Amino acid sequence: MKWVGRILLGLVIVPVAGGAGAYFYFEAPVPDARLACYYGAYETDQHELIVVTPTSGREALRIVLMNGETWRLEPTTPIDHTPIQFSASMGWADVISEGATFQFGSCAEGTVTTNIGLLATPVVAHRIDLDATDATFESHGLKLFGRLVMPKSRDPVPVAVLVHGSEGDSAVLFNRLQYLFPANGIGVFVYDKRGTGKSEGSYTQDFNLLADDAAAALTKARALAGDRASDVGFQGGSQAGWIEPLAATKAKTDFVLVGFGLAETPADEDRDCVVVDLRDAGYSDAIIAKAREITDATARVISSHFTEGFEQFEAVKVKYGNEAWYKAIKGQYSGDLLKYPSFALRIAGPFFEVGTPFAYDSLPPLRAYDGPHLWVIGGSDSVAPSEQTLRVLRTVQVDRPKLAVVVFPNADHGIIEFERKNGERVSTRFSPGYFDLMVDWIKTKKINVPPDSAVVYVHTADNTPPSGSSVMDTP
Repeated sequence: MKWVGRILLGLVIVPVAGGAGAYFYFEAPVPDARLACYYGAYETDQHELIVVTPTSGREALRIVLMNGETWRLEPTTPIDHTPIQFSASMGWADVISEGATFQFGSCAEGTVTTNIGLLATPVVAHRIDLDATDATFESHGLKLFGRLVMPKSRDPVPVAVLVHGSEGDSAVLFNRLQYLFPANGIGVFVYDKRGTGKSEGSYTQDFNLLADDAAAALTKARALAGDRASDVGFQGGSQAGWIEPLAATKAKTDFVLVGFGLAETPADEDRDCVVVDLRDAGYSDAIIAKAREITDATARVISSHFTEGFEQFEAVKVKYGNEAWYKAIKGQYSGDLLKYPSFALRIAGPFFEVGTPFAYDSLPPLRAYDGPHLWVIGGSDSVAPSEQTLRVLRTVQVDRPKLAVVVFPNADHGIIEFERKNGERVSTRFSPGYFDLMVDWIKTKKINVPPDSAVVYVHTADNTPPSGSSVMDTP
């Protein structure tokens, strides 16, 4: 879940559930169409993989390597011509790396020349040719837009249906896994969720409706891939942790892979995020216990869709509003609600309703699915704190031996590593082993992570990872 602000009658009270970066109330990014021919997967003679996608900023690009390194590219040539030369900033710090070079060949050439990351000396990488088929499919009377992307090989391969988080931009445009997976021998079906990109409808966070859409996408992917698909399942992150298991009850699903999702309610997520806010700010458990009174009050207001709970809400504001820790509260929506009086929330809150089920019970779908099932979570996630989710998943594992959990201890939301600077988290890279883990698991349903990089929770010895990884059996 993520709350973002927008001025409406002087208020900033937009609820958004299900993951970081959900800025759907702002204008969606519109990349420079001239750069579209650069998007894709490239491979060097040393078999290093480079994935290029658009990112925020009209002429900006983002690249990722299989080892998790990521860079933001900005053009260094005048933008009145199609940019070919780019500067590179490692991670998300927006600090240009001196000496880092990145240059595209012509669109017809399909090459990049770079020395970034592990590529210490300049090398040329060539675009990997993939098969892409655009398609539309229907869900609840709406036409949704998707794309099947397959490796060139005619051998049957697994196909992953890429399920959205809560973001409001086009997955067909921005999702990097539509290149990364096929470059590693996995097909994908990527689609624009309703109300985004080329899909019809309005943005919603109605999990049941979104699960119906995901199920329809999987059915379409299976039909398009035909005998080129060995199996077809779901992969997604953040809000997809609520959507995928539910969608698996609505369509034949061969596997479910969730990244940085939650197995608790959206209201619980806000509570846990406030805990992270206060711990990061150095406050004690005693202070955190006081803050629980606040999150209980804000949860009642938002879960009632701004119709009740305001007496309790105003009472906790009076009780704690002058304490030093009060201003450190952000959460997913609590920090925003606390800025405004009840009368303003009553008036403006309903205008931003997007159907979020704040008391959603994730357990029935989790218990219903008994196929291959992997959750990958960040042990330091500040957006979807994972402590309670891990407890829930380990309980479900007792009766679902095909469910496995991998925790990257130092990862924030997105399985992204970070450094602390001036009291803030600065994102640096994706966790080493994360991309390889997903690729290997989709292909083999076995867990493979670098030694000591992650903690693996398994039910049976069948999923035992390589020697050196930390393994925890289910209780």
